[in-house]
Amino acid sequence: MYLGLDLGTSGLRGLLTEEDGRVVGSAEATYTNPHPAPGWSEQDPADWIRACQAVMATLSEAYPREISALRGIGLSGHMHGATLLGSDDAVLRPCILWNDTRSADQAKWLDAQPGIRESSGNIVFPGFTAPKLLWVEEHEPEVFSKAAKVLLPKDYLRLWLTGDHISDMSDSAGTTWLDVGARDWSGSALEASHMRREQMPDLVEGSTPGGQLRAALCTEWGITGPVIVAGGGGDNAAAACGAGCFAEGTGFVSLGTSGVLLAARDSFAPAPETAVHSFCHAVPGRWYQMGVILAATDCLNWLSRSVGQSPEALAGALSGRISGPGALTFLPYLSGERTPHNDAEMRGAFVGLDIGMGSDALTRAVMEGVAFALRDSLEALRKTGAKLETVLAVGGGTRSRFWLETLASTLGLSLALPAGGEFGAALGAARLAICAESGANPDQVMTAPEVSETISPRTELTTLYDEAYLSYRRLYPALRQAGK
Repeated sequence: MYLGLDLGTSGLRGLLTEEDGRVVGSAEATYTNPHPAPGWSEQDPADWIRACQAVMATLSEAYPREISALRGIGLSGHMHGATLLGSDDAVLRPCILWNDTRSADQAKWLDAQPGIRESSGNIVFPGFTAPKLLWVEEHEPEVFSKAAKVLLPKDYLRLWLTGDHISDMSDSAGTTWLDVGARDWSGSALEASHMRREQMPDLVEGSTPGGQLRAALCTEWGITGPVIVAGGGGDNAAAACGAGCFAEGTGFVSLGTSGVLLAARDSFAPAPETAVHSFCHAVPGRWYQMGVILAATDCLNWLSRSVGQSPEALAGALSGRISGPGALTFLPYLSGERTPHNDAEMRGAFVGLDIGMGSDALTRAVMEGVAFALRDSLEALRKTGAKLETVLAVGGGTRSRFWLETLASTLGLSLALPAGGEFGAALGAARLAICAESGANPDQVMTAPEVSETISPRTELTTLYDEAYLSYRRLYPALRQAGK
């Protein structure tokens, strides 16, 4: 048996599978995501441990025989978080998360340092780990001086599970400290951000062993053991493992809390000026690129809170068949902007509001605005040489037929909808555990899911969506200038 643990922004999910990948059962536990100041986003790492204990208690009670036969655990988690530990591995402050923008000034400074983009293959975004440490150095020097190790969120969970300071290539690629082409820590990047190599965890590939479950936990959970803990991966790399996105030309679009358009690459092809992320994949010798928007379904959740209707009610009020873009335009920059402008200070806007518009018009505009922002990511990916024709569509937003048709016609791509079953980051993590424990070839383990339906672009409407997208593109510089 194998277990995938996906440490998300709002909760931990555990997925138990057999060695052929068949899902046996799952469990979840939630935790909070405090925002103690504007632009701040933090979490208490102790919450991740409590969530893991709750998930394992549930699985152990529901599947005692299967848990006793556990042989591998794979880890996935939200990227870029800075978990600072003292010399005794005690947590020094709450973890600063991926969607925290407080270090915008530090990111801008570090991005301008010679060689940084060349080694990391990326712009230094405010959400990345390295600028967070520069912020801590400036604003919390006593904490910075005590930091003996800096771990990413899933790797702090690994520390509790195994006692080892280890990370994988895909997650570490989002720190700015990794030489993404060489797949090793960059001495020059560490020096530029006032860090030392000994403060970094050891590195392994995601599909290879990255520790062994502590004997005490095996006893507590009724596991015969031993249990290998795989290197694992950042959430999007693990999701690509679950969706079988490895070869050049394959990819997925995710309508989750954030929005992602990911393309698998057979080689390292960075283009930092596009604000596309170029990261190591969770398996050796592969990379991936992605464009990111910081709020996708989060925009609909915000609208839900604002108008007092559930997201399901808002989405359900729209017809499943699109008729072209609406008159109202929405810029989905509620938490800042990532690809292609890299603007942490930019905020969202409705443009073209009319007194006669109601919640349906607002919902439609939100969905179209998210689609236009993902079109920005597609155009940026194309500049790197990435080629996509059909992509898997995943995430909670795919429950809306209107949103799917809008997205397909805006991107000009066919969207393949996976059939029922698992295909996300937790499954990808379990698959990485299978490879790490058994030595299986990732290409044979991480297959694509069965497709239930393909949503094609509405060719008679694509010109209208192209024109609306161009109008959307003109709004960013105008609103940015107005905000100065």
